[in-house]
Amino acid sequence: MAARTACELPGRSRAHAHESAEMELELQGRTAVVIGGSSGIGAAVSGVLAAEGCDVAVTYRSSPGRAEQAAAVVRSHGRRAWVAPLDLSAPERAARGALALASILQRLDVLVLCAGHNIVTPYTQITADEWGAVLNANLTGAFFALQSMTPAIRPGGSIVTVASVAAHTGAPQHMHYAAAKAGLVNLTRSFARELAPQVRVNCVAPGITLTPMGADTAASLPDDYAQKSLLLQRYATPRRLAQMIAVVASPVSEYMTGVTIDVNSGRHLR
Repeated sequence: MAARTACELPGRSRAHAHESAEMELELQGRTAVVIGGSSGIGAAVSGVLAAEGCDVAVTYRSSPGRAEQAAAVVRSHGRRAWVAPLDLSAPERAARGALALASILQRLDVLVLCAGHNIVTPYTQITADEWGAVLNANLTGAFFALQSMTPAIRPGGSIVTVASVAAHTGAPQHMHYAAAKAGLVNLTRSFARELAPQVRVNCVAPGITLTPMGADTAASLPDDYAQKSLLLQRYATPRRLAQMIAVVASPVSEYMTGVTIDVNSGRHLR
């Protein structure tokens, strides 16, 4: 008879043992908002949270059709979905939109701030208007949306912001984006201090991810960038990022706040 491994139990198949070992994120029945949930990482987050049992509000800036598609995925998991406009590029509108959505939902357990806007421009060509637009979309609008929605988050809830590896490394072809994401990392820490102990606030900082915006960034880099600059030599997929965000948002991370998690294929070690 073959020897039984240490992790196997008498009378239990490996498949059964694996099934019982799966982690429960304890998100069933919670209400989530994904700002920027209509595409890219945000759309993937909406689907993963729904699969974990959340009702999800999907916000969009300019693509209601894609937001409806993301909402359809949420409903396919048997969960409720809402679709709402929320434009972070205009801070006053962002505040009003966030307040309106919070009043509709009334209660909120998870808030994921996934919206972002990047323009690849050499620093010598960045205008004041372009600088302001990128800062508004990635930092200023984020602050006012969070300011408006945090009162609706119930004790025990969580916020996850999504920054970028550029927040730590800088980015010569999009300095405004890197500066805004660095500000978002610090804004996360500030909200963590302000909202503790009732609400946790953490940040996930991805490297290049295979979204439309990420593809534009990758196209501006040398063809061998991943092989030479990333220890794992590959870019992330939106779904893997979404799964990490769901873990950070969930109660299994209840002792973590004010933290930035880098998910960048080992970019910092090259």
